[in-house]
Amino acid sequence: MGEADRDDLVTIIDDETSIDDIPKTMPLMPVRDVVVFSDMVAPLYVGRDQSIRSVEEAVGGKGLIFLAAQKEPETEVPKPDDIYTIGTVARILRVLKLPDGNIKALVQGVCRASIKRYARKRGFYKVQIEVRREPSELKKEPASIETEALMRNVREAALKILVLRGEVTNEVQMVLEGIDHPGRLADLVAANLRLKVSESQSLLENDEPVKRLKQVNNLLTREVELSTMQAKIQSAVKDEISRNQRDFFLREQVRAINRELGEGDEKGQEIAQYEKKIKKAKMLVEAAKEAKKQLRRLGQMHADSAESSVIRTYLDWLVELPWSKASKESLDLARAKEVLDSEHYGLEKIKERILEYLSVRKLNPQLKGSILCLVGPPGVGKTSLGRAIAMAMKRKFVRISLGGIRDEAEIRGHRRTYIGALPGRILQGLRQCGVNNPVFMMDEIDKLGADFRGDPSSALLEALDPEQNAAFSDHYLNLAFDLSQVLFILTANVIDTIPPALLDRMEVMSLSGYTDNEKLAIARQFLLPRQIKENGLTPKQVKISTGALLQMINEYTAEAGVRNLERELGAICRKVARKVVEGEEGVFTLSRRGLKPYLGLPRYDAEMENNANEVGLATGLAWTQAGGEPLYIEATVVKGKGDLMITGQLGDVMQESARAALSYVRTNLDRLGLTVQKVENSDFHVHVPAGAIPKDGPSAGIAMAAALISALTQKEIEHKVAMTGEITLRGRVLPIGGLKEKALGALRAGIVTMILPEKNRRELTELPSVVRRKIDFKVVKTMDEVIPLAMPNLRLIDPGTKKRSKKAVRN
Repeated sequence: MGEADRDDLVTIIDDETSIDDIPKTMPLMPVRDVVVFSDMVAPLYVGRDQSIRSVEEAVGGKGLIFLAAQKEPETEVPKPDDIYTIGTVARILRVLKLPDGNIKALVQGVCRASIKRYARKRGFYKVQIEVRREPSELKKEPASIETEALMRNVREAALKILVLRGEVTNEVQMVLEGIDHPGRLADLVAANLRLKVSESQSLLENDEPVKRLKQVNNLLTREVELSTMQAKIQSAVKDEISRNQRDFFLREQVRAINRELGEGDEKGQEIAQYEKKIKKAKMLVEAAKEAKKQLRRLGQMHADSAESSVIRTYLDWLVELPWSKASKESLDLARAKEVLDSEHYGLEKIKERILEYLSVRKLNPQLKGSILCLVGPPGVGKTSLGRAIAMAMKRKFVRISLGGIRDEAEIRGHRRTYIGALPGRILQGLRQCGVNNPVFMMDEIDKLGADFRGDPSSALLEALDPEQNAAFSDHYLNLAFDLSQVLFILTANVIDTIPPALLDRMEVMSLSGYTDNEKLAIARQFLLPRQIKENGLTPKQVKISTGALLQMINEYTAEAGVRNLERELGAICRKVARKVVEGEEGVFTLSRRGLKPYLGLPRYDAEMENNANEVGLATGLAWTQAGGEPLYIEATVVKGKGDLMITGQLGDVMQESARAALSYVRTNLDRLGLTVQKVENSDFHVHVPAGAIPKDGPSAGIAMAAALISALTQKEIEHKVAMTGEITLRGRVLPIGGLKEKALGALRAGIVTMILPEKNRRELTELPSVVRRKIDFKVVKTMDEVIPLAMPNLRLIDPGTKKRSKKAVRN
């Protein structure tokens, strides 16, 4: 089609251009993704303003233009430094102007040249060039045998590649056979290879024809291997097309039809939604990078494949975790104190610790979250205290129970390779609450287990360490997540079963049991109003006297906490609710005498089981998970050979304490006024009642010694005196644990005097004032000080004077 037929199609040159006729200065057009060789004909799509002006300048002249490749194809407006200095002089064969203003140009390479300098840089580039002549063009020498062999090898390799591609024809073979110049053969083959720009540029810059041909030969060898492998893969894929693949192609065709009909692309919409969610989640850099990577994988998969479902679940977790979303906490100390007081009675030390944390947080907003561990018997309000702390700080509250967990994956999650894998409970809790700074309560930390599935307590070491949990790693996410703003609160009944490494990371705060007065106040302020409301009653309908509440505390419950007390109050309210429904009216007032119809017979005796002084019966004090309680130790002496029998299901430590107590007695026979024959001709039996309950611990040592001494000397032991302390062979009294719980148990049992080790004296200041007021505490260092307190009728004999000592007892 000529210029007379169409104005937008221009034919520039049809004849050959001599190298000697090439001007020294010509317009430059940077090209990307292609390198044009000599004699190579290539169509170029010209869209940049700078390139369009260069083409127009060339068309207006001799139709010659200098083509040089860009170093970086992405550069939109290349500068001289972004363009290779060696390129190709090309003549423009045809130019087609497109409706959008762009140009399609058909060019043919003439010769290689290099840029000497840029003659023009504004609007478009114009450069001064120097033609690069090959040595063979200057010296006409016949090709050597080695060169001929190399050329033949290149022709055969090129034909092999064309055969593998299915592009070989007779004309192509004739063209390859007709070229006898190594440089031209190298350029022709290189122009038809699928080379990288850097590889093509390297060939273009090589002036030696033979070296260039060798370089092409090496590239051909690699290309033959790639083409062979590609053909092999295509053949294998074609042979293994299955029904599922056919279904896949059919589904893709259906989707394409739907898109054409304007019904939308569901997969594209899903990818777009995930992109928005990833951006909105404001993840950490590594997390966002991983999310985008998985999203790209999802886009390449079939929507119904199993792997795509796994990736969707993973992406859902990533976008829904609170990476940067935090709740605005309240740092108002007055309000926080008011909330804590309204939710819990007493617990002053713990409330002070929370207020201190808020104070420091107000002064230092970057303070890391603390790890608090509330230790105490059941029913004292550990779990509800965590909820009250969250209310006081206006933070979200999350609670998980760790009791009985034996699988480490419950804490750190499962790896994504497993079917149905999920993150651990920590990240599940954070996703549930939607913020990264909640009050996170872990209940029953002391009841974690360990088996072949791992040790969950070890998995908690990282999460509960403020120095490490800023980059907590869950197996499912396999990414760092910041837990440093979380306030962890753990609860336990005992700390003995908590691993030392985990215990070291926590700030332990003890919650002992309540006194009767504290239980009375809790029942009045919290328990009774709550049960009245839950059972659909009004405060005017139910009245319970103080005496009735105290009777419920002493005779219907025996606990350190108030959980059973609330159950009894609930039972009363239910019976009142039934009467109201049945038509009874008025106020239901309960006094001490009126409890039996509602609660039945008392379950516990408010008086001491041991209500009289007896020989061989000592009162010890035991610590249990439910609080402290009296422990009665019986000892008797019968004729025998000096043997010791121990019963009552006692542990090894407690049995050793009984043997140590007997050894102390045998060592001090003279001081006790006993003879060796009496001991050698007697058997000793130590028994602790409630034989179905296992018992252990060393703190009953002095009580056992007192029971044995009483049985041997036939002196009575004061029944309202309780004692606790570990005994040594020399009669020293060693310190014990759980003093507050034991003191509260003694108070509930009606004990008036309590003997304890001297080294526990400093703990007396931490006891409630009502306990210190109602119990007379006696601190002792040795068994010599215990005997006059427990058995006032027994006087020790001074070994030197053989007189009984009237030594005063330390108070």
